[in-house]
Amino acid sequence: MIKGLYSAVSAMVMNAARQQVLSHNISNLQTAGFKQILTTAEGFMQNQAAYTSENGLNRSVDYLGTMGLGSQISPEYIDFQQGALQDTGNPLDFALEGNGFFTVKTPDGNRYTRDGRFLRDAENTLVTIEGYQVLDDAGQPIELPDGEVSVAADGAISVNGTAVAALGIGVFTDPETELQHTEGNLFTGPTASTSEEVPQVVQGYLEASNANPSQLMTQLVEVARSYEAAQKLVQNQDELLGKTIASLGRIG
Repeated sequence: MIKGLYSAVSAMVMNAARQQVLSHNISNLQTAGFKQILTTAEGFMQNQAAYTSENGLNRSVDYLGTMGLGSQISPEYIDFQQGALQDTGNPLDFALEGNGFFTVKTPDGNRYTRDGRFLRDAENTLVTIEGYQVLDDAGQPIELPDGEVSVAADGAISVNGTAVAALGIGVFTDPETELQHTEGNLFTGPTASTSEEVPQVVQGYLEASNANPSQLMTQLVEVARSYEAAQKLVQNQDELLGKTIASLGRIG
């Protein structure tokens, strides 16, 4: 009976956590370069199940296998699959085709991002929409003189035909293990690329979120139903436990 209560409560906790993750993904469906967070369910507190029998002075234990007390959410991981590229026509919108990340400078140190929504600030520095400086391949802020900005596929930036800088792009062999999500669209990781792969920079485009709206909504409905079912099971277990205690009280 107590095991049933544990199982139901753990299912409620797990589904509440999954709902938070799904809601986060849904809220970022329109965020450029967003990488969805994925989770799975796994067993909670696996214990050995055994049957003990006695025959006179002999006692034997037969192990029947493992028995779990419920379920729990697995550690979150980031899906780094590339999203679709969307034409914006804005010359300061950049997208990356292939594995790679723009390098930006934040108050907490350098970070990597796939979000290429860039702007010129008041000092003619290339910055993100949050105001973080975009860095070049030497780790320095990119200064853009007034004029027409063009970006080559290799990340070389020119203004009115004159080369001014090259985008600092980090490329990693295994982003899933090498990068850690910090906040928003930002990741931290190695200070230098670990892969020789060369991504292509596409000017006037943004990478869309890689989350699938219909899939997320389906998962959200499934989680809500699972939570409701677990909640009803908790209520049933509580009522049954109360009746049991009352019956034992009458016997005493």
